[in-house]
Parts: sequence; C-alpha cells; structure tokens
Amino acid sequence: MFSMDKKQLTETDIITKFVLPAIDKAGWNSMTQVRQEVKLRDGKVVVRGQLGVRKTVKSADIVLYHKPNMPLAVIEAKANKHEVGKGIQQGLDYARLLDVPFIFATNGDGFVFHDKTNPSALETEIRLEDFPTPEQLWDKYCVWKSYTAAQLPIITQDYYDDGSGKAPRYYQLQAINKTIEAVSSGQNRVLLVMATGTGKTYTAFQIIWRLWKARQKKRILFLADRNILVDQTRLNDFQPFGQAMTKITGRTVDPAYEIHLALYQALTGPEEHQKAYKQVDRDFFDLIVIDECHRGSAAEDSAWREILEYFSQATQIGLTATPKETDTISNTDYFGDSVYTYSLKEGIEDGFLAPYKVVRVDIDIDLQGWRPTKGQVDQNGELIQDRIYNVKDFDRTIVIDERTQLVAETITAYLKRTDPMAKTIVFCNDIDHAERMRRALVNLNPEQVAKNEKYVMKITGDDELGKAQLDNFINPKKAYPVIATTSELMTTGVDAKTCKLVVLDQNIQSMTKFKQIIGRGTRIDDRYNKLWFTILDFKKATELFADERFDGTPEKVMVVAPDDITDEANEDFLNELNNETSISTTVAEETPLSIQDGQGEYKADTWQEGEIDTGEPAPYIKYRVSGVTVKKLAERVQYYDTDGKLVTESFKDYTRKAVMGQFASLDEFVRKWQDAERKQAIINELAEAGVIWDALVDEAGSNLDPFDLICHVAFDQPPLTRQERANNVKKRNYFTKYSETAQTVLDALLDKYADVGIQEIESLNVLKVKPLDQLGNSMQIIKSGFGGKPQYEQALTELEAELYREDNPRSA
Repeated sequence: MFSMDKKQLTETDIITKFVLPAIDKAGWNSMTQVRQEVKLRDGKVVVRGQLGVRKTVKSADIVLYHKPNMPLAVIEAKANKHEVGKGIQQGLDYARLLDVPFIFATNGDGFVFHDKTNPSALETEIRLEDFPTPEQLWDKYCVWKSYTAAQLPIITQDYYDDGSGKAPRYYQLQAINKTIEAVSSGQNRVLLVMATGTGKTYTAFQIIWRLWKARQKKRILFLADRNILVDQTRLNDFQPFGQAMTKITGRTVDPAYEIHLALYQALTGPEEHQKAYKQVDRDFFDLIVIDECHRGSAAEDSAWREILEYFSQATQIGLTATPKETDTISNTDYFGDSVYTYSLKEGIEDGFLAPYKVVRVDIDIDLQGWRPTKGQVDQNGELIQDRIYNVKDFDRTIVIDERTQLVAETITAYLKRTDPMAKTIVFCNDIDHAERMRRALVNLNPEQVAKNEKYVMKITGDDELGKAQLDNFINPKKAYPVIATTSELMTTGVDAKTCKLVVLDQNIQSMTKFKQIIGRGTRIDDRYNKLWFTILDFKKATELFADERFDGTPEKVMVVAPDDITDEANEDFLNELNNETSISTTVAEETPLSIQDGQGEYKADTWQEGEIDTGEPAPYIKYRVSGVTVKKLAERVQYYDTDGKLVTESFKDYTRKAVMGQFASLDEFVRKWQDAERKQAIINELAEAGVIWDALVDEAGSNLDPFDLICHVAFDQPPLTRQERANNVKKRNYFTKYSETAQTVLDALLDKYADVGIQEIESLNVLKVKPLDQLGNSMQIIKSGFGGKPQYEQALTELEAELYREDNPRSA
C-alpha cells in the first residue's frame, strides 16, 4: 500500500520525505553544505524585432558543498513513477558546469551514483541509507584533484561573504578555484580569459581575498592602464579590503599597505626618476594581477613589461577578454595557456550576457567608391589626390560631410523609432570624426537637446568636459548623456551596463579591438530592462563575427623577427595589413599622440599616414568635401542564432524553425494542442523553445490566440479570431446539458476568451472578476454550478475542445 502511495508523490515530496533525510543521516550540514534549487544559468535571451525574452531554465535540485562555494556533488531527483536513474544525464550537465565528479540520481527508492573518480565502476546503485558522508566524498575529491597537504589550507580558504546572498556564478567559481589550485601548486604565471561583462574584477577580488586571507600572498598589486578601471575596482568590487588597500598616486609606493592598486603610468615612465616601482625591492609584491593584460603589458618590448619583469619572483595573474596573439605579441607565451576560459558565446547561451541584433547599413559611396573631379580642391583649398576613395578612407583620409549627415540621420531615426533615451555609443575613426558626429546628432535632435544639452556628448581623451561625463553615462540612474561619440577612450573598461545601441562607424580590423567594442553592449541589467542590444554597422565591421577567431582562442603565430620591422610606429598595423587586408599603398593607422599623462588619461589621438613600401612618414592631410550625393542602398537585420552565428531571417522563418523543433507537422501540433488538458502547458513549452508570443501578436494581430498564431505564422493556415471561435461555440449551443448557473459561467468564459485569450479562462482567478464575481466566490460558483472542482475542470476541458474543433468554419 505504501509503495502505491509513493507513486503518487511529487518530485518535491520525494526530495522532502526521502532524499533530504538520507543526506541528513549521512552527516551533511543542512545549513552550510546543502543547497536546494540551485539556479546555475539565467536563461538565454532570444531577440526578435524589438522584443527580447528569457528562456526558462531548470535548477539543480540539490548541490552538496564541502564548504560554501566549494561544490562537491549534484543530486537530481524525479517522481517515483520514473526509473531511479532518470535524472542522471541532467545531473551530469549540472556537474559539468560546477566541475564536480559526483552525481546522484534518485526517485526515492535509492540512488544511482555516477563517480568520475572511479573509472572502473562509473555508475552504481546504492541504497538510501548508504549515501556517502561529507568526509568520504571530500577524501575522494582530494585524491581526484591530486591535492597535497600543503595545498589544502589555501584551497579550503573561505570566499568573501558580505551576508547579502551574493555568490559567484558557476563559471566564476571555476575560474577562482582553478586559479587558486594553480597558485597553490606553485604555478607563478596564470591566465584567465573571461568575456567582457562576466565579472573579471569580482573574480579577481575573490582570488586575491582567498590568497590574502590564507596568508599565501601578503602584498598584492592590481595593475591597470586606465584610471576608470582602477577607480571602479577600488570603489566597487575591492571595497571589502578597506584600510588595507591604497591607490598608488604621486609616484610613491607606500609599504604600509598590503593591497595596492595602480596604473602602469603611475609606476613607470621614460625617465629613470619616473620608475616608481624601483622604490621597493624586487620581492616586495608576491602577487600581481594584471587587468586587460592583452594591452600594454603584452608586447615584449613594452615599457610596461619592465614592471612585471622587475617583480618576476611574484605570482602574476593576467585577466583578459581577448587573449592577444599576433605575429609579435603573445599573452600565452608570457602567462601560459589559460587555466579557464569563459567565452561570449557561453555567456549568451547561459543568459549572463546580452545577445545582439545587427543592422548593417550599406552606403553607396562606401561600396562604389568616390573619385574627385580633375583638379578638385577641398574646403581648405587643398588639391585632392586623384584616386578612388572607399570605406577605408572616409573620415580617415577624406571627410564627406553628406556621409556624416546620413550616418547621423540613420542613428537618429533608429532611436526615434525604438527608444530616444537608449544609451548609445558611436565609435568614430578619430577625435575629429567624433566631434563632427556629435555636432550632426545635436542638430538632428533639437527637442532632446533643448531638454538637456548633455543629450549628446563627445567623450574622448582630449575633452575634459566629455571625460567628466563618463561616470554619468555609465550610471544607469543618470539619464544623461544619452549618446556618446568617441574614438578610443570607450573601447574597453567602460562598464556601461545599460548601453542598448553600439554604432560602428570606425574601420576595425583588429579582432582584439572588435571584441572589446562589442563588449560595451554585452552586459545585462534586468532592473533597467536591458536584456539585449543593437549593433548599427556602417563600416562592415560585423563581418568579423564570421571570423573563426571571434569566439575562440586565436592561433599563435610568432614568426616575425625584429629585424624585419622597418616602421615601429606602424608595426601592429603593418602586421595586421600583411595578415588580414589588401589595400592601396597609402594607408593610415591610428596612433595616439601623448597617449597617457602621469595618471593614465588619454589626451589626444590622430592619424599618422605613411608609405607602406618605404616606411617613410608623409605629411598628414585630411581632405574635407561637401556637395556629394550620398544614399543608403540597403539596410538588413541579422540576429544572433542558436549556434552563435548571425543569421538574416524573417520573424516568420524564425518562428517556423522554433515550432518545427517541437512539432514535426501541423497535424502533430494540432493533436498535441487538442490532447493537452490545459493549453498553457503547450504555450509554456513553445516559449521555452524560443517562440516570442508578444512579437507574434505584434506581427499577426492581437485578436488571435496562441493556437491560431502558430497555425498561421508557422504553418501558413488561415486563422480564426478569438471572437469567431467563441461565436462558433455559441451557435452550437452545446452546453444546454448544464444547469442554468453553469451555462451562465460557460457563456461568460467564452466572452472572456474572446476578449483576452485561452490563458485567462484556464486560471481560477477568472471567477473572481466581473461578471462572474457577482455569482459568489470561486468555490461557491464551482459548487453551485458544477458540483465540485473536478466537474468544473471537466466542463472547462469540454469547452476548450469545442473551441478547437476541427470543423470550425474559417474566415479565409
């Protein structure tokens, strides 16, 4: 008799009555070692049109921990009507995310135990009362990881916990734990690769905190190359270090502090007296963490590399979203292969990063080129060199005012059509271009600028007023500035969580730079409804999405000897040119002038032009012309697809693909819909598969219910409106078999269906609103009209069957 009762228990009952008691009896601490419903992913955001919705995700039923944030095992439970091992594959997926070797599946009768530490008996069945103790699993785990006795005090050091409930995400746990393992085993060069927006600084904080608290590392240096990176770190993630932390300023290293945050530029310079790092001994720091290590510290001959080499005895951890591998620069050559990598694609799939929609705009002169007339001079009277100018030249070698105007008009039109207050970054070729773009956008948005003159701001290294607005731009609570035009200053390190539009009007050929720029939009902020972003591309930069290096680790190519380099100023560009491009002999590369002052702010950037064949510098000339007819030839929209690629498809195509993934044919869909006791289950199932119901309503009409939306959009069937379906039922007058009260209720339910849809009448809440609330409360209506809840539910099932009868006459 008991076994029959057990078959009726829900999954939750099985966990409560059988699983948790077995765990408790084995000695697991329910307060610190057992967590239920552990949500490892946030749910991927699917974007179509102007809508973005999250897919629902399942949670791990139970995760067991050695200590908080040190996971050991996953338990996946199912109802007793299922076989005992049904949850094992689901558990294996969660275990992969958590990097744990122990997986248990159960239906309440016993456990299937998958033990990666025992290859000779990977899966065995054990009784409820034989569930392993915490000590047994920890001992097996330590052997599996090959931990030594010396490592254990470091590996078991607690994470920082402020009591707010904030805990590292699964990939942050892996990054932290793998780094701690590497350092505790004596590895002194460590590389972590984590996509922009995935919390590199928070991850670095937890690594430093644990090593510092374990007294494994006592003096720590956090290095960055921009003030904003250091200040954001000090004020946010690193705040718990409190009085032990300082920011190095004035070229003085104060030995009284243990945690030092510094700009490269504050520690060194071209003159010997500027090399502040030499004030302390080579063994002063025993841990150095380098943020954005793909930049200044990557090159062997970098002036900043000397800091790392001076403190060569220290453990050095490099953080980057874009490991730089070029002919002459290699992060992995210095740090070694990454101990952990979390990519943009993984972040989007997990729902921690925002997917993107790309709008590619093709301009006629970009595609066809522009050539001056013979003897034509520009606005400054300069004779324009006679050749064909194309997309690589515009706003670099030559400025065409009408092109700038067209780009600004397109940006403005997009914002007006979607959200004029959406935070927007416009990436321009240089500071001059950023200023002209700012002016064009100001003139096109007089109403917005009248409300606040900071609606459009140029935020570049040479503009103190603009730089002063950077904090306001990245602060979600500050409405202004809305649009920021920039060149280099905002390509990296700017934590603009609510940025919804990234405009590319800049020539980008460096994969590293492209990844960094895209990273400006990939952060998600649910509080401000920032789930996805748009890339408005005028320079074909998004073609780099198709490059296999976009979401992988670049291939390392260390082949160029120093003697082969003839023009140091353009070294990186020449390497890129040889490897990636083929253009005319006169080229331009962006080289910052007075790149940093003592505190690391970018002061100016401009273009240098040189002759490739000789390396001799040429006089800088940028022509400016107007009166050119410029037109948009095409605008096409591409979406981030399930396999991480950009696809151009209509919403109808997308919906059809999502539906066909669930149902092979129209007949199968109709049969499943009609057989479903409640239609909401099918609606939820399709939503999880990526069907965006709100977008379907926008495209096909708000008077259709989900059944007709799918039949029409996915299977090209003529639809019936909800009102037509309700009228067809009323004409048949099938519910005369019910009591007068029941007929009144069913008639009102039909009217509700016609007004708002099937979801509304499947909820008992419908009995609480007019006109049904006048018949009494929900229980009174069900009792007096139908005799009880089972009879009411049966009547509702019959009503739905009538609504979706196949012989319903169609409107077309």
